[in-house]
Amino acid sequence: MNGVRTGPTNSLTDVAGIRVGHATRRGDGWLSGTTVVLTGPDGVVGGVDVRGGGPGTRETDLLDPRNAVERVHAVVLTGGSAFGLAAADGVMQALYADGVGYPVGGEGEVVPIVPGAVIFDLGRGGDFASRPDATLGAEAYRAAVAATGAEAVPQGVVGAGTGAGAGQLKGGIGSASAVLADGTTVAALVVVNPFGSTVDPETGELYAARFGLDGEFPVLTAPSEEDVRAARDRALTLPARVAASHPVLATTIGVIATDATLTKAQCAKVAGIGHDGMARAIRPVHTMFDGDTLFTLATGARPAPGPPQLHGLLDAAADCVTRAIGHAVLAAETVQTPVRQWRSYRDAFPSAFPAATTVPNEGGHA
Repeated sequence: MNGVRTGPTNSLTDVAGIRVGHATRRGDGWLSGTTVVLTGPDGVVGGVDVRGGGPGTRETDLLDPRNAVERVHAVVLTGGSAFGLAAADGVMQALYADGVGYPVGGEGEVVPIVPGAVIFDLGRGGDFASRPDATLGAEAYRAAVAATGAEAVPQGVVGAGTGAGAGQLKGGIGSASAVLADGTTVAALVVVNPFGSTVDPETGELYAARFGLDGEFPVLTAPSEEDVRAARDRALTLPARVAASHPVLATTIGVIATDATLTKAQCAKVAGIGHDGMARAIRPVHTMFDGDTLFTLATGARPAPGPPQLHGLLDAAADCVTRAIGHAVLAAETVQTPVRQWRSYRDAFPSAFPAATTVPNEGGHA
């Protein structure tokens, strides 16, 4: 795309006013977490698009353009499957305590609007009952409040990406941003936990890598036949007890944000096009084992785009989703739990990284 570059941190916080906080639990039966995207005390216009056969969501009906409330105050992305929706309660209570929400009466009488979505990661740390709740949601909220917004969002095995798996590899959370030629910023934060694969099983190629902006991703080469064969064999020989006791349930979720002024309907359109970006990086996508969900937030700091500008924003949003998925997979580290080992892309395909190339740390968690 002509004239498009990454923002200063190449992450969701390049959209001014958006802050992100993670709460992470690993060890002692845990492998899960929660991520909160804060929008500021006045909220922002929001939209959503939900696909796949197994969604776990909260307040998505409210974001339908036909319904009344337009602005949301936070979005919760979390592990824990349907149990994890409780994390949003902690965020809602914390926002209420801070006086942030939709006014419904006198002073202090507000209802925070907190949509959310979950991934399936139950039992991946060894204890099925170790899953996010309101306490973890409140912790992620406090981390978001403390964030300045000037630093890159931590990526990899953190927050809602802690227990994520990308096919047979370790998933995680990733982010990317784009600044358009007219100065509009659009960015995405994605929790990568698909039933499908982020890697071509025949070649070991990371699907998302080809969509990076100049110099964005480390230099990757085609993995060796030995690495590809070993990865394929490993996928075919995972212990039967893992498959029997921990079903392959999945879901990829995320948030797109922009500083443009958009309506609820336009936010929903951006979220829908964002799924096209997901489809470039994951195959198959939107399966009956996934509940893929993307939210879009528009802060309104810049003017409303005309038709050509909106087209460019939609295009960039989809690319940001693709690139964020690539960053999540590259930032993920190998994780060993009592259940199984989740190998990272780096460890599964070491030959993809030329020895002479210094591979940057993707957000401090690779």
